[in-house]
Amino acid sequence: SAQRSRDHLFAPQDLGLLEGPDRDQWQKPDQIMDSLLIAEGSVVADLGAGGGWFTARLSARVGPNGVVYAEDIQPAMIEVIERRKVRENLRNVRPVLGTANDPRLPLGINAALIVDAYREMEIPPADPVVLLRRLALSLKPDGRVGVVDFNPGDGGPGPARDQRVDAEVVIKAAEAAGLELVAREPRINQFQFLLVFGRAPVVPVN
Repeated sequence: SAQRSRDHLFAPQDLGLLEGPDRDQWQKPDQIMDSLLIAEGSVVADLGAGGGWFTARLSARVGPNGVVYAEDIQPAMIEVIERRKVRENLRNVRPVLGTANDPRLPLGINAALIVDAYREMEIPPADPVVLLRRLALSLKPDGRVGVVDFNPGDGGPGPARDQRVDAEVVIKAAEAAGLELVAREPRINQFQFLLVFGRAPVVPVN
């Protein structure tokens, strides 16, 4: 059924679908990283990293003085990232096996990215508000979280219409988790939106 097809994690054997040769052209990874102020020496996290396509681009951007935590909740994906790390000599990448509600990241993250993976974070037992709250706690005070996903409709390389994420739903969950929307690009590329969140200021209790 459609509901059942919605409620499963991305299959490792389908990773080839994510690695199309044209992905660099349409996804615009550099513009996404620019929007999150990711620079040489940044400490960043790739949540739901899958096969590590974006992890590799983050690795190149932050350089030898930076760190990329490549987080996924599927051990098979972590194995793929470990192999990629060796094959592409990504010395600054640290694979992290998270859980549905805890990315298990250290403190001091400058920027975290959730690219094409938010939908999986809504599949029970995952609760995106709990996950995003834990992520917010890992951020530096001026840290940023970027959520990139496919615009509604059927166009382009993305998932079926009923498996797409509503940007407004993401914003509500992020706000409930203690994050605030600081930038919104309804079209960061031909097919996708980008939401950029920062840590909401803690209001002092008088």
